[in-house]
Amino acid sequence: MTSPVTPDRTRPPVVPVRHYGQWITVAIVVALLAKVIYEIAANSVIRWEVVVSRFGAEAILQGLGVTVVLTIVSMVLGVVLGVGIAVMRISRNRLLSAFAFGFVWLFRGTPLLVQVLVWFNLSLFLPTIDLGFTVFQTNTIPPFAAAILALALNEAAYMAEIVRGGILSVDRGQAEAAGALGMTPGQTMARIVLPQAMRSILPPTGNELVTLLKETSLVSVIGAGDMLYRAQQIGATDFTRMEMLIIAACWYLVLTTVASVLQLWIERRFDKDRAPSAWLARMLPLRARKEATR
Repeated sequence: MTSPVTPDRTRPPVVPVRHYGQWITVAIVVALLAKVIYEIAANSVIRWEVVVSRFGAEAILQGLGVTVVLTIVSMVLGVVLGVGIAVMRISRNRLLSAFAFGFVWLFRGTPLLVQVLVWFNLSLFLPTIDLGFTVFQTNTIPPFAAAILALALNEAAYMAEIVRGGILSVDRGQAEAAGALGMTPGQTMARIVLPQAMRSILPPTGNELVTLLKETSLVSVIGAGDMLYRAQQIGATDFTRMEMLIIAACWYLVLTTVASVLQLWIERRFDKDRAPSAWLARMLPLRARKEATR
């Protein structure tokens, strides 16, 4: 009969490590931040009362709505076009693959500001578009439509590379197994490859959304009515340009924060839905029903 195991009383007690260096670093950072804030409040010539009083001005809120609409519409179109371009890029059809490569090369390789100006001044390059049954005059493109075209096509080029990277991260054996089960290439892509690629696609897509939200400010050069354009208009009337730019910057911070929180929620929700526990929770009731019918 073996004797019971006695605890080892010779082991020294665990002493918590005190990270004094971290606390010293935090104190230094807080002191420097307080110093910067004090210097700005004491010596700056910015009229902060103007910033506070105009933060919720009607014109700013109207521009805010235009910025949100530009972001959502451009992002949706960019994602849809990006998925199509990514599928074309990895296609075995050389013509489709070459077209997709050229699309990404052109719209990702040129500055977005230049693309905005080109679409707004499209009549300089292509005065009319003749489709056989109708003719479009390009000199009538409104600033909002030009902004959507520039932002959506530019976003599609980046999303195409993001989606292509996500697709390539999925093991080829998954597609081969789906083909062995009789699935078509389209069904394999929609039901097998893309759902698994979402883990690699979602994080950079969220970053692209935040980037696109800030890039909408570039359309102010064509008078698209976005928030930065409205802020500059107000600031030009009474020489409060910097105060209005601060208001616009604060609103951009609010929007990007909301977009970041939304991105985090979608990623956690997707991981939860793809987790084994969620899969078992869906399968167990189905299995119970099958056992009951036997």
